[in-house]
Parts: sequence; structure tokens; C-alpha cells
Amino acid sequence: MSTAAQDRRGMMRRRAETGEEGPRARFSQLLPYLFEHKKVLSVVTVLSILGAAASLAQPLLVSQVITVVEKGRGLGALVWLLVGLVVASGLISGYQHYLLQRTGEGVVLSSRRRLVGRMLRLPISEFDTRRTGDLVSRVGSDTTLLRAVLTQGLVEAIGGSLTFVGALIAMLIIDPILLGLTVLVIAASVVTVTLLSARIRVASRKAQDRVGDLAASVERAISAVRTVRAANATDREIAAVENDAVGAWRMGITVAKISALVVPIAGIAMQVSFLVVLGVGGFRVASGAITVASLVAFILFLFLMILPLGQAFGAVTSVNAALGALGRIQEIIDLPGEGEADATVEPAATVASDDAIGFEGVSFGYTRAPASSEGDFSPSPPMPDSGVGAPQAVLDSVTFGAARGRRTALVGPSGAGKSTILALIERFYDPDAGVVRLGGVDIRSLDRAELRAQIGYVEQDAPVLAGSIRQNLTLATPNATDAQCIDVLHAVNLTEVLERNPLGLDAPVGEDGVMLSGGERQRLAIARALLAAPPILLLDESTSSLDGLNEQLLRKSIDAVAENRTLIVIAHRLSTVVDSDQIVVLDHGRVIGVGTHAELIASTPLYKELAHHQLLA
Repeated sequence: MSTAAQDRRGMMRRRAETGEEGPRARFSQLLPYLFEHKKVLSVVTVLSILGAAASLAQPLLVSQVITVVEKGRGLGALVWLLVGLVVASGLISGYQHYLLQRTGEGVVLSSRRRLVGRMLRLPISEFDTRRTGDLVSRVGSDTTLLRAVLTQGLVEAIGGSLTFVGALIAMLIIDPILLGLTVLVIAASVVTVTLLSARIRVASRKAQDRVGDLAASVERAISAVRTVRAANATDREIAAVENDAVGAWRMGITVAKISALVVPIAGIAMQVSFLVVLGVGGFRVASGAITVASLVAFILFLFLMILPLGQAFGAVTSVNAALGALGRIQEIIDLPGEGEADATVEPAATVASDDAIGFEGVSFGYTRAPASSEGDFSPSPPMPDSGVGAPQAVLDSVTFGAARGRRTALVGPSGAGKSTILALIERFYDPDAGVVRLGGVDIRSLDRAELRAQIGYVEQDAPVLAGSIRQNLTLATPNATDAQCIDVLHAVNLTEVLERNPLGLDAPVGEDGVMLSGGERQRLAIARALLAAPPILLLDESTSSLDGLNEQLLRKSIDAVAENRTLIVIAHRLSTVVDSDQIVVLDHGRVIGVGTHAELIASTPLYKELAHHQLLA
């Protein structure tokens, strides 16, 4: 693992232990999301200018109306012009609101596309150390907060700033003294909001982190709901989820408290300014310094100036909340993708080889201690004395070759490193030392998509995706015909799955394939690999969930499709191993024997012991 990756792991651990908030986004990082909609925002800006002009003209017309009435003249077209401006201002505001809502949804969509596009291309090691629920929360909850940037005042504040400046100039012309008093009140409110804005951003980030924790807890409980029920642990799981929900609630209350200090500031500023202007202005009217019409116009301009100020305060709150969420989004987007470091890799020279797959002195260790059934995946928290970034050795100088068109079996006790070998072939990880070759070529010099197109991989837990049978079968072969899908289902003895539902290939399999049995899920996963018909097949415990009859039928299907193909099989059953052209015996990450069944019985005590127990170690 790279030094940068280890540094990220250390940073994540420190945050978890100290409660430190993650990186906060800068406002400049928000601009690309807005600039994607610059045409619409340009229209909104023009509408804001027109709306500001219509608003600023209204006090002037009201002043004219008062002056005309004082002189006893007819109002004429002034009233209709004033009504027209009010209606026009309302129409502009309504259309502007629609455009902002639409653009806000566009910002959410683009941020989700960018986030998901990056997230699904992250190295597998990133998923080893992050919780699924928290990642889902970033896509759902965090991106939604970006909408508030547009819908709660940012762009409106741009138009409002024009109104603010226009009103300021008009008030300066009408009475500089009254304006000076008003500015003093407003300046005090602006300083207060500025001091609070930083606290809002920090609190918002922490609140979103707690929402991520809650989503992770819910995902954990729901994904294992059957296990939880069977263990009578429902109440404990509910309590754990409620604990995270309370944590999210508390941080939400913190944000609400800080926001509650910001919201009334605009109202207080407006009321104080109004009272000051009314009192001092009344005195100045009495002294003849200004007219009643001028005072009314000044008060109306005051309202026009305070309104965008309130929008600006709302924008500060929404933008800071969005920047807290954007920090969590950017934390994922800024991570390097799976292939981005490939340019710095120096592949080993190509060698002549008859092997489809070759391992040469390969050593590998996970950054965190593994904790799966075989000890190869699902890393656990770091060991107390190791620290984050200290590799947990899994493979040590592994060397063997899998001949082209032959079957190679990997056997050994749990934790020997068998599944890790398949993960390295798929290039989910790169070795710490040594070389993995495909046809004599260092796989690090191959495009990952090109490499994986040549390999069919059936994982140990036989994952099935929510959706239909067809969607699962055609994951790697989207253009497969119905006839091809049905043929491969027949080959793995899944005809009954088609027959028991009138939807056939379109029958749903449920979340994680819950509507299928364990053996059916495993056979469906194998059918998916067989349908792609790659030159290399990697089978990790592919028959572990099958009964004897289905195992025999499946072996025949694999034998048929394996003709002229390279198979690397991990198995715990002797019947799956004995017919292999080559068996590689692993123990504690080392190769301790390579040969046929008969050769290993004679030469390798561990294999003889495993065979005696039918390899069911």
C-alpha cells in the first residue's frame, strides 16, 4: 500500500479516536457545481437585476404619488404604473424561484453522478476501511444539502445585493444622516453573523457525520436482520441504532441553535432600524429637513435594503451547511481512483511462458488485520501494537504457475491466503513484492478492464444483486440472448428457478438474493461467470453450499465449459481437488507443495492430513 494511503488510514483513525471533524470544503470547490448550470444561472441573474430594478422603482413611484396627492393633482397613470411594477416583480420572482429549484436539482444530480462515479472506481482497499451506510449517506443526504445553496438564497442574494446597493444609494441621496444611523445597526448584525458562520459550518459537518453513522447502523442491522432475529438481539440492535439516531439529533439541535441565533438577527436589525428611522425621521420632517414623501420613500428603501440582508444571512447559513456536506463529498472525490496510480508503476519485463497465470515471489499484506472465514478479506480494526498502516502479512514469497488450459487447485487451512491469490489475479490489490503474470506479462502493465475481461471470478460468498435473474446473469455480458441465459441456467441445474415463477428470466431474486436458497445463489453466480465464457475461470469455494447431486451436476457443467480454459479453483472438498492437473498447497501464506494428488500424498504431510479429513479443514 502506498505511503499516501497509509497516511489516509492514520488520519481516519485519529478522527475516530478524537472526534475531530473531517476536511471542510472551500467555497471555490462549490463553484464547479454551479458553473455547470451557468446558462440558467445567467438567466436567473438577469431576472434578479430586472426584479431589483422593479423593486427600487416602487418607492420612487410611491414618493411621486404622495407628492401629487399633496399638491391636489390627479394621479393619472402613476397608480397603474405602480400596480404594473408590483405584478411584474411578482411574476419575475415566481419564474426565478422555479429556475432556482430546477437548477438546485441539477446541482444535486451532477454531484451524485460525480460522487458515485468516483466511489465505484475507488480501490478495493478503500471499501475495506469504510462503512457502506456512511458512503450511502454521502450520496443521499450530503448531496441534498447542496440544493439549499441555490434554493435558500445564494443566487437570490446576488440580485438582492443589487437591490441593497440601489437602496443604499437612494437613501444616501434622500438623507445621509438617517442612512448613517441605519448602517451602524446593520454593521453590528453583519459582524455577528460572520462570527457565527464558521460555527455553523463545523456543526453542519459533524451533523452529517452523525447522519452517516446512523445510516451505517441501519444498513448493518437490516442486512443481517435474520441473524439478529435468530440471536434474539433485536432490542440490542434497536438500541444501537437509536443511540446513533440520538447522536444525529443532538448535532442537529446544535446546528439549529446556532442557526436560531442567525435567523432573528435580520428581523432585529430591521425593527431597530425602522424605529430609529421613524423616530429620527419624524423629528427631521418636523424640522423641515426632509418632506413626508421623502421619509416614506426612505422607509420603503429601508425595507428593500433589509430584505436582501436577510437573504444574505440565510445564504450564509445554507452555504456553510452545504460546505460542511461538500467536505464529506470532496473527501471521496479527492481519493485517487483504482487506476490513477498505474502510471507510476514500473511493470516487470515480459517473459516467455506457457502458464496462463504465474506468481513469482509474491508477498502481500493487508493494512488491517483480516477477519473473514478464511482470513483473507473483511479487514478488522488494526491490532493495538501495529498501528494503522502496519501490513498484516498474508502471502510470503509465493511462486507457482497455472498452465494454460489446465486446472489448478489451491488448498490449505483457513487463513492460508488462497482467496488473496485470486484477489491479486483480479488486481483488486497489487502485491507488495514479486510479480503476478498473465501469459508472461506483468498484469500491472495491462489495462484493468482488459485484464478482467479475460477472467471469470466466482466469489466465496456468491453475491447476488437485487434485481431479476436476467440482470444477474448478464452483469458481464449485457448483450446475451434469452436462449443463452436459459442454456447456462440449465447447465447449472437452475431450471426449477425459471419454472416456479411465470416471469421466467425477469423473476426478482430479492435483496441479496434472499428469494433464492444458498445453493441457488451460488449456482447463479457460477452461471454468470460461465455465460461470459472467459479464457480463465477463478472459482472460490464454488460448490461449498451445494448438496452432493447438485455438486456433481455442476462439476460436469464446469468440466464442459472448462475445456481449453484455465481454471484456478479453491476447494475444501477432496472430490473437487483430486482430478486437478495441479494442486498448490498453502500454509501461513507460503507454498509448501505443488503437484498432483498422488504426488502430494507422498510428499506433503499437511496435504495428506487434509486429504484424510476430506479437506474439510
